[in-house]
Amino acid sequence: MAAHPVDEKLPALKMATSGLQHVAAMYAGVVAPPLIVGAAIGLSATDLTFLTGACLFTAGLATFLQTLGFWKIGARLPFVNGVTFAGVAPMTAIVASTEDKSDALPVIFGAVIVAGLLGFLAAPVFCKAVRFFPPVVTGSVITLIGVSLLPVAFGWAQGPDPRADDYGSTTYLTLAGITLLIVLLLRRFTRGFVKQIAVLLGLIVGTLVAIPFGVTDFSPVAHADVVGFPTPFHFGAPQFQLAAILSLCVVMVVSMTESTADMLALGEIVERPADERTIAAGLRADTLGSAISPLFNGFMCSAFAQNIGLVAMTRIRSRYVVATGGGFLVLMGLCPMAASLIAVVPRPVLGGAGVVLFGSVAASGIQTLVRAGLDRDNNVLIVAVSLAVGIIPITAPEFYHAFPETAKIVLDSGISTGCLTAVVLNLLFNHLGKGREAHDVTHPMEAGQEIAAAR
Repeated sequence: MAAHPVDEKLPALKMATSGLQHVAAMYAGVVAPPLIVGAAIGLSATDLTFLTGACLFTAGLATFLQTLGFWKIGARLPFVNGVTFAGVAPMTAIVASTEDKSDALPVIFGAVIVAGLLGFLAAPVFCKAVRFFPPVVTGSVITLIGVSLLPVAFGWAQGPDPRADDYGSTTYLTLAGITLLIVLLLRRFTRGFVKQIAVLLGLIVGTLVAIPFGVTDFSPVAHADVVGFPTPFHFGAPQFQLAAILSLCVVMVVSMTESTADMLALGEIVERPADERTIAAGLRADTLGSAISPLFNGFMCSAFAQNIGLVAMTRIRSRYVVATGGGFLVLMGLCPMAASLIAVVPRPVLGGAGVVLFGSVAASGIQTLVRAGLDRDNNVLIVAVSLAVGIIPITAPEFYHAFPETAKIVLDSGISTGCLTAVVLNLLFNHLGKGREAHDVTHPMEAGQEIAAAR
């Protein structure tokens, strides 16, 4: 009996190049949080490089837990784990409230350890929510994941620094457009392996095209060390402060909610639906990876939604490919010079490829919604309101400005709010009471037959 595509082991070259694509797709997302938090603390260039390498290293370890797994840990799906961006705001708040900035990272690490261990214990209970995720819910959430990620790609396309005068210049946007065009042409006119690594080739060609424009910066390679190891507790032993722990426990709940939605999305894409057991195992990997990460000076880990788009687009569903990507992340953490090679790719080039990657996630969500029974008005309303609530943080970023900071951790995540809205509305319309049947309700996008007849 042939192995499921998820469990397929591909030839070495294909495994390596496809795994490298996953690293390229998620690299910017992994290094952004340590760069932001490190800058807030005022770390030296050496310590900032160390912190970034540590986050790459721990992202690789967490990806191993998720893809390969052991015992009841790991979803064993092509699932990339890395530093969650949901923790950036509370971590910078912790930095701001810490008088001695040298204590900021130990306080953050202590809070992440506690939040990770509590999340690990809660995983078997949290996974029970899977029965509240029928296609109308998962389709809405998958679509929101893609839509929520697209602004990231648009930001990358405009340049590396939003405060710079040339941010959004025609040069940056042209490079993003060229990269997007290269990926599209490769997907349209090539076959087989070349077609599957179109994103990686687009990134390479886009980087080469950017050289004459003076956008490609090779200085990270020139100044990087060849070998480096994330020494445990490099910044000091963990410190445990209640306020910081509570703040990051909230982040952990948000992270687990998004990971659950991501696992359901990926299960649909690879045609191995994620059941309660899979979700519980995946959440254990997320939370255990988070608890271990601070030992090596890393932050809280979570599933990376952008890599789901890569799986959807390439149709390479092997978890061993993603595990190979995890191996590259570990090597980058151990070899700063290798890590700096990915850093050479200009942000606009990443943005052009990101349009395809993140748009593919949204398209997968739409495909799921097609099977969700949208001929029923109840389901139309669920999708309509869930998407509307989910895009609030994108279209109106200051909408929740009057809410407490803790509440905004959840509210500013369109994926989380849209997911919770879809679950609640699905319970209200499709589970509580008999409700009105679909054929008794006029579709909101169609004129009522009785009114039409009267006219």
